[in-house]
Amino acid sequence: MSVIKNKTILLTGGTGSFGNKFTEVALKKHNPKTIRIFSRGEKLQDDMRQKFNDKRLRFFIGDVRDRNRLHRAMTGVDIVVHAAALKQVPACEYNPIEAIKTNIDGAANVIDAAIDNNVNKVMTISTDKAVHPVNLYGATKMNAEKLFIQANSYTGQGNTVFSCTRYGNVIGSRGSVIPLFLKQKESNVLTITDEKMTRFWIRLEDGVDFVIKCIDKMKGGEIFIPKIPSMKIMDLADVIAPNAEKKIIGIRPGEKIHETLLTEDESRHSKEFDDLFLIEPEHSFWKKDYHNNGKELPDGYSYTSDKNDDWISKEKIKKIIDEL
Repeated sequence: MSVIKNKTILLTGGTGSFGNKFTEVALKKHNPKTIRIFSRGEKLQDDMRQKFNDKRLRFFIGDVRDRNRLHRAMTGVDIVVHAAALKQVPACEYNPIEAIKTNIDGAANVIDAAIDNNVNKVMTISTDKAVHPVNLYGATKMNAEKLFIQANSYTGQGNTVFSCTRYGNVIGSRGSVIPLFLKQKESNVLTITDEKMTRFWIRLEDGVDFVIKCIDKMKGGEIFIPKIPSMKIMDLADVIAPNAEKKIIGIRPGEKIHETLLTEDESRHSKEFDDLFLIEPEHSFWKKDYHNNGKELPDGYSYTSDKNDDWISKEKIKKIIDEL
């Protein structure tokens, strides 16, 4: 039986790309009792209301910066999926205090409200940008990860447990490179920051399925990382606009050539499974036998986009673009 069947779920950032897909998948495949969409935008909420037209949906206007509103929204909730964040790198760089208020202070508010309401499970959505962060967005998400893991020490005799899922770029999500290239194709000039660049990629629906699966597996304190393919930025550009000019503009502030999902230091307390890596917390609340069927990782192991065993071919990229 699905872990979210007949459960009341609060979804922060519920009107975003992830929130829309999570709602679609959950309603279609998992039959939750209720999904509470928690977000700031009344227009986007109304769009979702009309799109899904489902009595199992509830819409809460609110901001994760507002602790009291979160507390009220979590009354009677079984599971929280925390997807609300400011995630555009340039916007976070230009508005650093706002990024901190939403991505760090907001995470702390979610934690406090969940503990106070005795929510059963809380899963936050993280990113490869949180690993060795070189921009403010990544740094705020790294802090959010730390808060969620250590929150398991705050629950006392309560039942609330907290975990994280960490994955790479979502194919075709708002603000990502695919919509940008598709738009630039019209002018026959694509801007490339660095032709060596690689990225981890995951389909939105696969990300949602992964999150739901990890909610089922979580004991509280884990960071779950899916095994996902890498893509070369030049392969993507060639597929989208093979005859367009590829203009190299140089790496932007806060950008990496390659991304990392699992570091050498983290691998020392991680386990490998067929379809994911699991980082175990190094804190007293963790029991070593929670996930005892995983494989230990070799010394010095890291999971990076440029040294991945799984690559998306140009043929697969074309299929993905056609689906979009």
